[in-house]
Amino acid sequence: MKVSDKSKIIIFLLPVLVSLASCINTKQVTYFNDAADTAYIDAPGATENIIHNNDILSITINSLNAEASAVFNTTNNFVINSSTASGSATQSTGYLVNIDGSIQLPILGNIKAAGLTKTQLKDLITQTIISKKLLVDPVVNIRHLNFEVTVIGEVGRPTVITVPNEKISMIKALGLAGDITIYGQKNNVLLIRESSGRKKLVRLDLQSTSFIKSPYYYLMPNDVVYVEPNKNRIASVSRGHQLIPSLLYTLSVVAVIIINRVN
Repeated sequence: MKVSDKSKIIIFLLPVLVSLASCINTKQVTYFNDAADTAYIDAPGATENIIHNNDILSITINSLNAEASAVFNTTNNFVINSSTASGSATQSTGYLVNIDGSIQLPILGNIKAAGLTKTQLKDLITQTIISKKLLVDPVVNIRHLNFEVTVIGEVGRPTVITVPNEKISMIKALGLAGDITIYGQKNNVLLIRESSGRKKLVRLDLQSTSFIKSPYYYLMPNDVVYVEPNKNRIASVSRGHQLIPSLLYTLSVVAVIIINRVN
């Protein structure tokens, strides 16, 4: 083989060597690596959220007597401004759960709300109205107005997401935030959740189908999802990583010169 032919082969292999140096394993950037071609997995149902201090609730009370019901809906006027993942602004009114965990309703006065679910609060208000003989067959509807989750870290668009239907999975939240980038750790996503006045930190593996059955598959109000950078991201900003392709190229050129001299 001629010297020039050897040089051509080495030079041809240079791009391959450089690409191998910066190669990322595809299994590191995909979801549910262990999923079969066809699989049926029972996902957990979304649990009903507990009402906390500083929550904002929309409460409407109706009955067949519209005039008698109207007085219960006159002061539902705490204004909340929020934005969706698309950037559109919304404005809603509702009742603020006070620091002592109560809300103040017209006629009914202070009602304990913190620590209850929406269903439990609905039953409490209904029974209070009936026991005081204020309305016949009252219909009480309650909604969370400040159901928000935060997604930050290695995602396309870090954002705070308002959830009007009060149900959102982590996968959907990540999708609304632009998905995890190729530099994010899908197998080590950190969920920060407030529980009983304390912050709870949970590490989740989104590359395993077992996550679908996890109690953390659905998010709760004020959850924070943090996607940590992987080693490739850390290395990409380091000086050593930036020098690797240049170093390989330099070594290859030196090898070509040595071969030419030997031959």
